[in-house]
Amino acid sequence: MTTPQPYGAPGAPAQTDKTNVLAIVGIILAFFVPLVGVILGFVARSQIKRTGEKGSGLALAAIIIGLAFIVIGIIISVVFAIAGANAGVSTTY
Repeated sequence: MTTPQPYGAPGAPAQTDKTNVLAIVGIILAFFVPLVGVILGFVARSQIKRTGEKGSGLALAAIIIGLAFIVIGIIISVVFAIAGANAGVSTTY
């Protein structure tokens, strides 16, 4: 007679109540240093898949927010570069 597995199927990671620390740090840094937030989000998601920790949503949010901030930063930089280039150009002859 076999004993039932307490945490699911054999070979599956055990569920824990612990939230992945990199997911928490990633979501915080996504607002201040977006690139680091994105990287930590990907690392956290990899760890969560392996360990079964909580925080998958936080890691995904860190990736999305970080990428959004990076794209917004690029758009703002391009707009200012175009505006700066056009500031010195005179269109009257």
